Amino acid sequence: MSAVSPDQATLILGGNEYQFPVTEGSEGERAIDIGDLRAKTGHITLDPGYGNTGSCESAITFIDGEQGILRYRGIPIEQFASSPTFTEVAWLLISGKLPTPSEYAVFSEDLTRYSFLDEGMKHQFEGFPRAAPPMAILSAMINSLSCFHPELHELEDETQFNHAAARLISKIRTIAAYAFRHSRGLPYIYPDPALRYVPNFLHMMFSQPYRQYVCPQMVRDALNLILILHADHEQNCSTSTVRMVGSSGANLFASCASGVCALWGPLHGGANVEVLNMLHQIHDGNITPEEYVRLAKDKDSKVRLMGFGHRVYKNFDPRAKMLGAIAEKLLPQLSANDPLLNIARRLEEIALSDPYFIERKLYPNVDFYSGILLRAIGIPTNMFTVIFAIGRLPGWIAHWWEQNRTMANKIARPRQIYTGETHRDYIPMDQRSE
Repeated sequence: MSAVSPDQATLILGGNEYQFPVTEGSEGERAIDIGDLRAKTGHITLDPGYGNTGSCESAITFIDGEQGILRYRGIPIEQFASSPTFTEVAWLLISGKLPTPSEYAVFSEDLTRYSFLDEGMKHQFEGFPRAAPPMAILSAMINSLSCFHPELHELEDETQFNHAAARLISKIRTIAAYAFRHSRGLPYIYPDPALRYVPNFLHMMFSQPYRQYVCPQMVRDALNLILILHADHEQNCSTSTVRMVGSSGANLFASCASGVCALWGPLHGGANVEVLNMLHQIHDGNITPEEYVRLAKDKDSKVRLMGFGHRVYKNFDPRAKMLGAIAEKLLPQLSANDPLLNIARRLEEIALSDPYFIERKLYPNVDFYSGILLRAIGIPTNMFTVIFAIGRLPGWIAHWWEQNRTMANKIARPRQIYTGETHRDYIPMDQRSE
């Protein structure tokens, strides 16, 4: 919880002064509490995009964009580079602490036990066209889970919630893999209880009957890291959507399905897809990376360099540094002759040495590296945002639970400034002029 500062903010409006308390977070972030602004003054604030509006208090993730800092439950993101697995980070975000060995064992066992889908759900995939967007299928099938598990609509205690969280985190990878297999007309591959979270997902994606995909350790590490680095990112669009939907009392499945829909947008979860589209444009147009960068710097050109810069980070995105490091190791082994990845690496070299990008702090971001890594692993482009959703799910679940445990939780209901027609009367059809 934030602390009330002895400072007061004074608003002078129409010759009258109004006092509002100032609160301070644990990392020194300060906010003016305007909860009773309208009641006191008859006014509201106008903040399109909510860039200056704190919608909640949260103890899950801290970001300092100026310093390039990202921490999960207080732990710097850089400390997840080697030892923790995605499963461990998911527990950390949801429960607020690192798991003990016994807690980790129980959670892992739950992920294994709940990985299978009800056989009735398999038939639902057949109702989707082969060309259906995987994100549409993912959202629909997460909602369908609430039909097959109605006992988890009302989560009355922490034990019940932990089982629901494990069920959802486990099944989302099975749904994602089945959506991919359906799009290719391939037989569905059941989860393998002997495999851990990431290898099991790739097994369901890429194995064939009687020929199992064996996940290389470096691929396992890379995808684990991609999922970890996408697990939460404060009050982004999809997380805010989950919290808003959840504020109505909607169950965990419905709330997370709404997060998938928000993430589907190209301005949010589709950024790494845009990176690959850019690389295709350069390759197919026979443009050199140097020429493309020159066009991107031209104000009169419509060319944009995708995967560089970030709305929050005004320094190097710490997630990008970590993915960049693993890309250096992985790409030469998996895709030394991939022309798109060679273009990407050349764009990175140019941007990191060009004063134009350095002065504007337009460094490669997490979407730039995640896109080229997912391509190297063999994930098709239309599944990129699905991978993002699998990674972000623990964060959504953590925020949903945090909000629902808050006694002061109330339904989200933003205000607006109306700019439409003022009062006018209805005109009958026979009296309207053409």
